Amino acid sequence: MNAVEVARELAPKLAARAGEHDVDGSFPAADIADLRGAGLTGLMVPVELGGAGAGFADYALVAMELGAAHGATALIFNMHASVTGALAQIPAEVARALGVPEEALAAKDRILREAATGSWYAVAMSERGAGSRLSAMTTTYERVDDGWRIRGEKSFVSGAGHADAYLVAAKNGELVSQFLVPAGEGITVRPVWDSLGMRATASHDVLLDVVAPPDSLLGGIEGLALPMAQLMPQWLVASYAAVYVGVARSAIDAAVAHLRQRNLDGLPAVRARVGRADAAVAAARLAVLEAARLVDQAPGQPETNRWVWRAKLLAGQTAMEVAASMLEAAGTAASRRGHPLERIFRDARCGSLQPATSDVCADWLGAAALGADPENVGVPRW
Repeated sequence: MNAVEVARELAPKLAARAGEHDVDGSFPAADIADLRGAGLTGLMVPVELGGAGAGFADYALVAMELGAAHGATALIFNMHASVTGALAQIPAEVARALGVPEEALAAKDRILREAATGSWYAVAMSERGAGSRLSAMTTTYERVDDGWRIRGEKSFVSGAGHADAYLVAAKNGELVSQFLVPAGEGITVRPVWDSLGMRATASHDVLLDVVAPPDSLLGGIEGLALPMAQLMPQWLVASYAAVYVGVARSAIDAAVAHLRQRNLDGLPAVRARVGRADAAVAAARLAVLEAARLVDQAPGQPETNRWVWRAKLLAGQTAMEVAASMLEAAGTAASRRGHPLERIFRDARCGSLQPATSDVCADWLGAAALGADPENVGVPRW
């Protein structure tokens, strides 16, 4: 089976567990074990390093299937894939132009090999008061004799306490760098996650006072984080989009099941809502797949990046609007706790809030359409 078929086969098990994890906000450990067992930790890893060698379009299709099954699990998977995908898909010419040293390339290959054998990575980028803006964060790093001393506090770390390593963004003066820090001493999880939606992601705060190994600096050069975020934003922006297209699709599926059970599917107003939702999700899906196609064929190009931002805007808005419409079509009974559509409605509402938010995406696209440089319009995007 290919990766999409694997995800589709796992989907019923993930969906069956979703409600329980939502109620108590528990981490879906069995879901992650299933994804590990199916080899999906190595989805983005090149074949020569033991992985599936998937591209961004392959990832998007898998994420849509997972998102339709359980949005929280799909988001956790997205974070892992964003680490492995970003490392695997940096074009060789870009690495050479940046002067990435050989030891950093060797470290990259090691990280990817470990992912192919089941290692799971989380992302520790966002902070309270700064969100996902790398330039505004307060976590710091400095070089020490035995590696890199990193101090700070991160929020919204999906899978906190369950990952084998954390992608940590930190600053040294004006330089913003990223490190893959192994789990263990010096990393403390503060269990504070109790959110409206995506409750099972275990996106707790993480306190850092750790010395990371010398080869944990990704790329081997300080200050790469901001240029890479601007040049190739797909893993910081559009990877979320595929998840929320899946969540939007699950809203339609849950509503259809409810409407048929209650014999409401014969009402013209109900059919019209389902029809509009179907068209909206299909359009968002095509936008995500077009962005993914361009990412694979022409990463970092202006038109590619424009589609990346379009995909996130459309997916986030569509998930929110479709889920709200489907809940209204289904009626009050579907708003009760424990009903799948109630959970999906809350999960879908978070889509436009994930970085980059819908307002940020729309502003970026508006600036580009008006002929401005969307990365330099006052307040830094990252």
